[in-house]
Amino acid sequence: MTTSKPKFIITGGAGFIASNLTLALQEKFPDANLTVIDDFRSGDFKNLAGYRGDFVAENLATFDWREKFGDPAAAGFDAIFHLASITDTTLHDQFIQVHDNVESFRRLLNFARPTNTRIIYASSAATYGPASESSVESNGAAPANVYAFSKVIMDNIARHAAAESRDWIIVGLRYFNVYGPREAHKGVPASMIYHLAQQIKAGKRPRIFKHGEQKRDFVYVKDAVEGTIRALGAKRSGIYNVGSGQARSFNELVEILNKCLGTDFQPDYFDNPHAHYQNFTQADLTSTRKALSYEPRFSLEDGVRDYMQWLFG
Repeated sequence: MTTSKPKFIITGGAGFIASNLTLALQEKFPDANLTVIDDFRSGDFKNLAGYRGDFVAENLATFDWREKFGDPAAAGFDAIFHLASITDTTLHDQFIQVHDNVESFRRLLNFARPTNTRIIYASSAATYGPASESSVESNGAAPANVYAFSKVIMDNIARHAAAESRDWIIVGLRYFNVYGPREAHKGVPASMIYHLAQQIKAGKRPRIFKHGEQKRDFVYVKDAVEGTIRALGAKRSGIYNVGSGQARSFNELVEILNKCLGTDFQPDYFDNPHAHYQNFTQADLTSTRKALSYEPRFSLEDGVRDYMQWLFG
């Protein structure tokens, strides 16, 4: 950063990852000028308790950036963190999902292009589709749902924009299975770690798909935020995985939750109702380590322990 008083925009800042990012930026850059943009479709104002910056309540798919902020050169933003998205993968209206996610991104890029304002945006590990080994950024896209498809199109647009303007740094972050504080408002789409913990605390057996051997790259939100902030130092455009780098089974997760919560519940196995389901996710972090100096700090054991303390005290 070239200034001690940077100006940042965070879209979707009332949502899960972005609210954690906003509060972390506020702590890291106490003199920063922060503006959150969110329409509350998948966010909650309570996530921003303690936030000291500006807030714009707008739908980004129809948002006029110049009308709100004026000439981009005069606005002088150091970076725009674009995490706003329709994130509910169970929403099957293909038009709404693709239109809102893609057109929001296109409008943002059009505003930032004249000044080459750094863009750091949320892609997704869902773009990889079904996998049986760790996913590398060079793997071809294989979206299994329309949410993932919308992220693939965003990645395509980002690559084209960066190729046309070599001085413009656009960084896409493929978040894997993020969990942690400030996700409860999401309801059903909240992480399975959140839902299983709630079941156990209610005295119920944790429900997981038969036979709990599915594996996920569970990444604690504090690591996801750290990787996102590190993208401020990226020297070139690129799309990078943000995960823990480890695939852990659902059965292991239940064991860890039991240990953290002082319980001993056996899993309640049930049939997986989803025809297209990622039975395995794992981030290859080789490129991310090199480009962003990113190194996850939280193992699943440490992340769940920290999260349970935050959730239940």
